[in-house]
Amino acid sequence: MRTFYHPDQALHDPKQFMRFGKVVAPKDLPERTQRLLGALAKHGIAPERPPAHWLQPILAVHDEGFLTFLRSAWERWQELPAERGPEAWPNTFPYWSGRPDEDVRPPCRPTGFIGQLGWYLGDLSVPVGEHCWISTLRSAETAVSGADAIIAGERFAYALCRPSGHHARSDRASGFCYLNNSAIAAQRLRSTFSKIAVLDVDAHHGDGTQQIFYRRPDVLTISIHADPSNYYPFFTGYSDETGNGPGEGFNLNLPLRHGAGGAEMAAALDKAGDAIRAFGAEALVVPLGFDAHKDDPIGVLKLESADFAAIGTKVKALALPTLVVQEGGYAIEAIGNCLDAFLGSVME
Repeated sequence: MRTFYHPDQALHDPKQFMRFGKVVAPKDLPERTQRLLGALAKHGIAPERPPAHWLQPILAVHDEGFLTFLRSAWERWQELPAERGPEAWPNTFPYWSGRPDEDVRPPCRPTGFIGQLGWYLGDLSVPVGEHCWISTLRSAETAVSGADAIIAGERFAYALCRPSGHHARSDRASGFCYLNNSAIAAQRLRSTFSKIAVLDVDAHHGDGTQQIFYRRPDVLTISIHADPSNYYPFFTGYSDETGNGPGEGFNLNLPLRHGAGGAEMAAALDKAGDAIRAFGAEALVVPLGFDAHKDDPIGVLKLESADFAAIGTKVKALALPTLVVQEGGYAIEAIGNCLDAFLGSVME
């Protein structure tokens, strides 16, 4: 099994996170990568450093204006008055209709930086610091390298991506996510495979991935996550969201009750597996978050570390060329055990 990770991903070190109306310490700590690297080492796996792929594969799913904003945000932040905060952070959010028949919002009208902050950063969990762009770029390149390994004939690959990606939309960052690593990888796989399935297993709905592929019949998007009616991202992730236009019938959301454990996760995975087989997927992308663990500080599901072994078994049973892309997981003491359990089952 080939795995990929670039050490520049650990440079991203956010300073601010808004939770319950209070600025608190961020949850996406650089230490997360060290715990996951430790789990890989336990299995004798040394990740490959991905080569530079630059913007071409990213532009296949993301808006060019959005990328220009992300690349320049830190430098533009330095031009603001001295009382600015430690990171670029928005203070206004524009209204948008959210129409599913629109692949992307219209171009951002404000030319001023503050207006663009509110357009391109979707919430207060995506501050842009000095190293945010380089870590985000390397994270996306890690996912691209994983996809390339699958294209080259690898049956199973793992991309240790940080920052995460599944909340990033085609032209907006949110939920600790700046670029959608899984969507970038899925689009890369489309150069070889005609049908791709994305099976997102995380405490949170993969709203960005859903948005990117919502009107397409060639990528089946499935998300298993906690009920969003009182949980982030709140506005998407419901079972009646099934796709739009050409993509109608190619999006499946399987929300779980808060407090759900391994048995309910397994049942949802069985439903997902049936949909993937019926779709006739030729390759699989699995955005995998460990924030479904019972000890996660912002989680509401109750999986044990051992339950991720069962997830791995069900993923393996699909018998598809599979790329696993790391998503969330913020219980520092638990995430290594989760990855260890998952790898143990897929490597049997």
